[in-house]
Amino acid sequence: MAGPEIISTEPATGEVLWRGSASDVDTEVATARDCWPTWASQPLANRIETLRRFANVVRQRADAFADTIARETGKPLWEARTEVESVVAKVDISASAFSERTGQRRSEGPMTSRMAVRHKPHGVLAVLGPYNFPAHLPNGHIVPALLAGNSVVFKPSEKTPASGAFLVDCFRAAGVPEGCLRLAIGGPAVGKALAAHEGIDGLLFTGSAMTGIALNRQFADKPEKILALEMGGNNPIIVWSTPDLYAAAVLVVQSAFTTAGQRCTAARRLIVDEIIADALLAEVLKLVDRIIVGAPHDEPAPFMGSVIDNDTADMLTESFLALMTLGGRPIRHLTRPVADRPFLTPSLIDMTTARERPDVELFGPILQVYRTDDFAEAIRLANDTRYGLSASLISQDPKLYDAFWANIRAGIVNWNRPTNGAASNAPFGGIGWSGNHRPSAYYAADYCAYPVVSNEAEQARGVIGIGLRDG
Repeated sequence: MAGPEIISTEPATGEVLWRGSASDVDTEVATARDCWPTWASQPLANRIETLRRFANVVRQRADAFADTIARETGKPLWEARTEVESVVAKVDISASAFSERTGQRRSEGPMTSRMAVRHKPHGVLAVLGPYNFPAHLPNGHIVPALLAGNSVVFKPSEKTPASGAFLVDCFRAAGVPEGCLRLAIGGPAVGKALAAHEGIDGLLFTGSAMTGIALNRQFADKPEKILALEMGGNNPIIVWSTPDLYAAAVLVVQSAFTTAGQRCTAARRLIVDEIIADALLAEVLKLVDRIIVGAPHDEPAPFMGSVIDNDTADMLTESFLALMTLGGRPIRHLTRPVADRPFLTPSLIDMTTARERPDVELFGPILQVYRTDDFAEAIRLANDTRYGLSASLISQDPKLYDAFWANIRAGIVNWNRPTNGAASNAPFGGIGWSGNHRPSAYYAADYCAYPVVSNEAEQARGVIGIGLRDG
C-alpha cells in the first residue's frame, strides 16, 4: 500500500518539482536483503566495472542532473554542476580507497601456514542523506558500500527526493540490480523506521548533530551494527598576522557564505586579531555587498542561492534576532530580499561582548565575529564548542600555524584555505558532536567492510608438546 504523498517544491519559485508516495520500509529492506548475497558473491572487478558504468551514466545525464539539484535545493546552477562532477569522481576514488584501505594481505606463518587478511561486507546498509548536497553526500556512502559488496536502502531527505530518485535511476541504468539499491521515500517517520529496522546491518548518516546523537543512543545496545555519523560543525576561522587583507576577506566569504552557508564545514565564527579587525571587516563587507543572491538559473550567475525552504529562512531570521538579544552587535543584518521566498542576504554579527555565546550550528549565511588581541585566546575561543569538524587559520606566520595545528580540536585543519571545500581523496570527519570517529570520503571503505583474519594451512598438523601423560 502506498504511503502518504511526498511533494518537493523549488525553493526559488515555490513550484512543485516532484511528487511520490512514501515507501514501505519493510518491503525495501526485505528486497535489499534478498539481493545482497548475489551482489556480494560477484567478483570485485565486476562491481567496480558496474560502478564505472554508473559514472558514465551520470556524465551522460549531467545537465539534467545538475538542473534537478539546482531547482530542488535552490543552489546556483554552477554549484550543482560541481556536485555532479563530484558524484562522477567518487567512483575511481572509492576504488582506490577500497584497494588501499581494505585490500587483501597475506604473510607466511610457521609450518608452511599463512596468515590472510580479507574484508567482508556487512550486509544491508541504510543510508540517510541530507538536503544540502542531495547527490554528492549520500553517493559518498552508497558507492563504497556497493563496492564492498553491501546492498543499500537509501532514504533521501524529504526536502530533496527528486535528486535522490535521479541518483538511484543512474545506478540502475548502469546495471546495479534494483534489489541491491532501494529508494525509501518519506519523511521523518520513514527515516526512524529504517534506522530501527532489525533487517539492516548498519546505518550511514549525514545530517544534524541532534539527529546523529539520537541515532547514537538508539544504536547503543546494538554493537553488532555499524554506525557512521557525519554531522555538523560550529566551525572557526582565525585571521591573524596577514598583510593581504583582501585575500583573507575572500577566504572568509567563501568559508561562510558558499552554498548560502548550508555546508557542515562552513565558517560560523570569525576570530580576528583586534589590530586588523576593522580593516579586515571593511574588506569583507565590500565583498558581501557585491554578492549576488538569486535563483539557480539567473544571469549573471548568483554567488548564493536560497536556503532550502521558508521555515528554515524564518528560523535563521529568528536566530539572528536572538543573537542580538544576547548582546550581539549587527555588522550586516540578515534580510529577506523576496518576502515569500527563502532568499537570505549574507550577515555578520559581532559577538565579542555578548553575555552569552550559544554553541549551535546556524545552518545558513550568518557569521559571528569575535575580536581578541591574544592568539592563545583566539585558539581558546575556536575550541569553545562541542563540535569539531573544520577549522582554518589565515596567517603568513608558520609558527602560528604550528601552534594552531597542535592545539585546535577538529578533524579538518586548514591553513590559508577556506574551512570548506574538502577533497574526496582524503578522510572527511570530525570529533565531538561532528561525528563518531568514522570519517567518510576516502576512509568510507573502513566502515563499509569489516576485516577478517585467517590463519591457514593446506594440510592439518598438530602437536601438543607439554602436559600429556605418556601414552
